[in-house]
Amino acid sequence: MRGRSILALLLVGFVLVAAGVIWRRSYGSILAREQHKLEDLRAALGAERAKLKGDIRDASSRSRLAGIVSQRLDMRDPSDSMVRYVERAVATPRGKP
Repeated sequence: MRGRSILALLLVGFVLVAAGVIWRRSYGSILAREQHKLEDLRAALGAERAKLKGDIRDASSRSRLAGIVSQRLDMRDPSDSMVRYVERAVATPRGKP
């Protein structure tokens, strides 16, 4: 009877260890699938971010803004006769006249 109870305990122990290994592997595969999904999402968001940066760069370019400014605000580049250059006065250091 003593040999059978030891064998039964060993068999129960083996089944518990095997169940633990199976559970750990299935949990690991679930986490691996989730990680792959998150990596794919990260790559997609990175691509979208790069596209949006390009769109912002295109929308804020000088050539694009010049048309909008001239159309909506009725602004234009000044002619050479309209430009005045003002010389800056030289500042004297403090304490000296």
